[in-house]
Amino acid sequence: MINPCPDASATVTLRAAGPPRSIRPPPASASSTPGARGQAFDTAGRGNSAPVTSASQDELYRFLEDRFACAQACTECARACALRAGFMDPDGTEAQDRARRKGIMCAEVCDATCRVLSEQTGLDEAGLRMQVEWCRTVCLECAEVFDACPGAEEAAKSCRRCAEACTEFLATLAA
Repeated sequence: MINPCPDASATVTLRAAGPPRSIRPPPASASSTPGARGQAFDTAGRGNSAPVTSASQDELYRFLEDRFACAQACTECARACALRAGFMDPDGTEAQDRARRKGIMCAEVCDATCRVLSEQTGLDEAGLRMQVEWCRTVCLECAEVFDACPGAEEAAKSCRRCAEACTEFLATLAA
């Protein structure tokens, strides 16, 4: 399981073609030539069949950092939207009802996206991309609706931060 709280000493389990394997970030002295970029890390005893270069290690770290940042932004957005939707009067005006429904939908989509990003779901890259794009779209729509509601400015900002984190993660996926 991937923990949404990055910790440099944590073990991360990745799912790729083949059986799952765990990767622990190497200690600073693990490089065969200290400080040399592009040199292979000593992978003895880690279960890796090919050496991991510092460039691929950097890509892995960037991928995980962006993934965790997106999951965290989704969690914060889900909380903000659920809280804002809870303040809306279910018997209120049509605009309040729309904002309440959008807030609930955004909270649910962000929660589902956070789970997909932080758990080992077996979802392929195309499915992951689709989920994150859906989350980004719903967040932007929700932010637009919240802009028209007095007192919902913080929830709208949270939605925009989540959409931005989703965009950054999608850029990492494309790289």
